[in-house]
Amino acid sequence: MGIGEKFKNIVDKTVDKVDSGIDKICDDGKKKDEKELTVEERLELAKKPGKDAMIMHKYYGGKIETVPKACIRSFDDFSIWYSPGVAEPCKDIAQNPDMVYEHTWKWNTVAVVSDGTRVLGLGDIGPEAAMPVMEGKSMLFKYLGGVDCVPICLDTKDPDKIIETVRLLAPSFGGINLEDISNPKCFDILDELRADCKIPVWHDDQQGTATVEVAGAINAMKLVGKSFQDANVTIVGAGAASLAIARLLLATGFKPEHLCMCDSKGILNQSRDDLDAAHRLKKEIADKTNGAGKSGGLKEAMEGADLLIAASKPGPGTIPPEYIDKMADDPVVFATANPVPEIWPWEAKEHGCKVFATGRSDFPNQVNNSMGFPAIFRGVLDVRAKTITDEMCIAAATELARCAEEKGLTEEYIIPSMSEEEVFPREAAAVAMKAIEQGVARIKTSYKEEHDRAAEIIGRSRKLTKHMMDFGYIKRYVEPKA
Repeated sequence: MGIGEKFKNIVDKTVDKVDSGIDKICDDGKKKDEKELTVEERLELAKKPGKDAMIMHKYYGGKIETVPKACIRSFDDFSIWYSPGVAEPCKDIAQNPDMVYEHTWKWNTVAVVSDGTRVLGLGDIGPEAAMPVMEGKSMLFKYLGGVDCVPICLDTKDPDKIIETVRLLAPSFGGINLEDISNPKCFDILDELRADCKIPVWHDDQQGTATVEVAGAINAMKLVGKSFQDANVTIVGAGAASLAIARLLLATGFKPEHLCMCDSKGILNQSRDDLDAAHRLKKEIADKTNGAGKSGGLKEAMEGADLLIAASKPGPGTIPPEYIDKMADDPVVFATANPVPEIWPWEAKEHGCKVFATGRSDFPNQVNNSMGFPAIFRGVLDVRAKTITDEMCIAAATELARCAEEKGLTEEYIIPSMSEEEVFPREAAAVAMKAIEQGVARIKTSYKEEHDRAAEIIGRSRKLTKHMMDFGYIKRYVEPKA
């Protein structure tokens, strides 16, 4: 056994010990009966991630950095990585542009691009204030999907300038993730870039959110014993996420006549005269959904609903708890606004909610993009897909739902969590196979080959982070003693 292998074994054992400690902490946390907590205690717990974030963001000075991944045995190696040796791969790419995927990071790198106009539930806070979110997104890309990611926040709100900037950046990346761009311009930006760019471009607030919400909806309906296709669905909010959720639900099998959408002005229906060209997607939804002919506001929209999906204004209080009383038996509520859901879980449960989900990682049933975009891009990049279709999103949602169902569905477990590392390679492989089936992949592979490749890349990324923590390259934050 060589020195390198001995070192690796020592590190792996250390990582296993750390993992065991983390698992023990998590298990101990789950044993605490949250029903015994007062409302004040629950609210204080809900505020803790924000308080910790204020301390730890300053402590680390950002969440990501770039480091070399090629060996540097001596300074002589720079004649390979830079001048004069680098000229040879440059000439190879010039003769055959696809070789850029072989010689550079393009095969595994995406840009997350935002103008800061629709950040979380905070609204238009600007490009600088959006940076912590985009850095966090990049961190999730790497840790959960093994995908390298560069956060790019643009100092413009002009959709044409955003489109042009992304087009100019595209040669450096294998994919583009649009993020936190306001409605309705986000739709046009996505459509134009998908049509023009030679790499996959997607808007995570649309496609990513919809993918994970559909996965959760599939299992929630199974858990409460209701037909997926026949369920009555109410969507609160009519922004980018909500419109994409509606589109993907319908593509998955939900009946349009059983779907009702409500925006800040009321239920979308054919009598609405304020849905002009600027709201064409709302108009399309109004024309083909709401078979019951509902009118009015949120209260009327929720009546008789089996499933409520809210992607609207952060709460609490956006959804009055008493409105749940008028939903169908064993109602399901997804309150996904960030950073605070439209209604607190305990409020919904007190009014008969059977299954409750949020977008937060500190509550059960996190129906959050983090379970979608890292693995989806892993599969997309590995087969060099030209685009990301709705069918690829449905393949990801179906695989996510299947992974949770295999472990056993409960009221507090309808979708896998980020800690379930084995889920991400399966999701990546499902997406890759659908891309190949649809003819949008440049590389063909088998399910097993892609699963094993994804598992190796994701596993390396997670171990790399743990190794850096164990050996002090990432310092562990220790709370000062009071």
